[in-house]
Amino acid sequence: MDMKKTTSSNLILFFSTLAFTVCFAAWMINGVLVTFLVNNGVFNWSSVEIGWLLGVPVLVGAVLRLPIGILTDRYGGRWVISFILFFCAIPMYFLSMSNSYFSFLLLSFGFGLTGASFAAGVAYVSLWYPKEKQGAALGIFGMGTMGAALTTLFAPTVLNKITDNGMNIEGWRTLPKLYAAMLLLTGIIFLLVTKNKKPAESKSMKERLLPLKEIRVWRFGFYYSFVFGSFVALSQWLIPYYVNVYSLSIVSAGLMATAFSLPAGIFRAAGGWLSDKLGARKVLLWILRVCLICMVFLFVPRMEIQAPGQGIMASKSGTVKSVSPNKIVVDNDTYFLQSRTGDSSEVTIRFGIHHDQEGFLFLPTSTFHQIPIVKEGDKIVNGELLAKGETLIYFQANKWIFSSLVFIIGIMMGVGGAAVYKHISEYYPASIGTVGGIVGVLGGLGGFWGPIIFGYLLKTTGIWTTCWIFLSILGAVCIVLQYITIKSISVNTSG
Repeated sequence: MDMKKTTSSNLILFFSTLAFTVCFAAWMINGVLVTFLVNNGVFNWSSVEIGWLLGVPVLVGAVLRLPIGILTDRYGGRWVISFILFFCAIPMYFLSMSNSYFSFLLLSFGFGLTGASFAAGVAYVSLWYPKEKQGAALGIFGMGTMGAALTTLFAPTVLNKITDNGMNIEGWRTLPKLYAAMLLLTGIIFLLVTKNKKPAESKSMKERLLPLKEIRVWRFGFYYSFVFGSFVALSQWLIPYYVNVYSLSIVSAGLMATAFSLPAGIFRAAGGWLSDKLGARKVLLWILRVCLICMVFLFVPRMEIQAPGQGIMASKSGTVKSVSPNKIVVDNDTYFLQSRTGDSSEVTIRFGIHHDQEGFLFLPTSTFHQIPIVKEGDKIVNGELLAKGETLIYFQANKWIFSSLVFIIGIMMGVGGAAVYKHISEYYPASIGTVGGIVGVLGGLGGFWGPIIFGYLLKTTGIWTTCWIFLSILGAVCIVLQYITIKSISVNTSG
């Protein structure tokens, strides 16, 4: 009997994870699709407009997580998850017919409901496992965030295929149809193979919302807005980031973005297991520290700086006899100049390196030269500047170092997401749908505001790395809240 019960639980977990994976893949489609359409000139949308298109599905999925969690507690996950899959296939299909920013935005609102499937899945899956195994079970379910990796990995290649590498650009309209079919097929399978289950206790709406009065719930939500909301935002933002900063194709950018989103999904299960073994609070604190350290290293942007250098001044008065790039002759005195090095290309003249063949540069690279500012026949006096110095500094922000740090951040965010929901299962075992819903709302809102804030920061500063500065501030606040909570618990225990 126990074996049969375990098999049934594992079956529910497998198909719930599958449904969440498909929903998450659909939820993240705009990150690839919008970037592709803008880069190929199909639509002329600004970075702020792109931010809204990336954020709107996330907003809908976030806001609706609370009501979806409540509905799941009341009606059961089988019906709620099936409804989400069937319903979202409709606006996803009609996205293929969009010809304007408004219609694209409106339809993004529609399929954004896929993001709320997480709240339904958490409430549904947790009912099939005892408390001591819920952390691991919810961690496995959370692996569905790999849907983001599937989209960033395969969607760019599919777009190139169906558009004949941009020759038949209208072929992009096939992609939303494929995603709609995937949602519909998954909905049919899920409805046929799963069984419904609801909490044993029947609660009124007032009782369901009662935990929302506790500050702890909102603190969990803030943690989740960092570990999950930032993950959602970066899963989409990293594609235009790689395209613009490192001049990668959208396919290559998708592959690099997958290095962030894929491990986050895989290691989420490990996060649930670690939280069961070591405690959710300890795990969460460690991942916050690691994320913060990695983000600090990403602050410095890929940059080229021109700064004044050491010039050459006349040691005595006289008349300039000759001027060349290498020397200046004043009467009988010769002043030798540090000239530019390299070949005739503009990049090499300035930095002594080719950006497309620059190798692996870990530290900033600099070159120095002097430029004559006098001409033959000029009368000069003692101490007058003959040639100005110019120092050129280039920081590569090597893409492999960048991607390695992003890879670590992705793992940490996956582990952290599981740790937050382990907190919920410990403190609110009878209200996982409701509490998980509001925590999911706050986490999803982080994913919504992320691309929009990133877009405004980019527009204001012109610096792509401002997104890391913003996220590091959020991470630091989370760490402070954790320490305050730990201190409060310690005081109460000792008292």
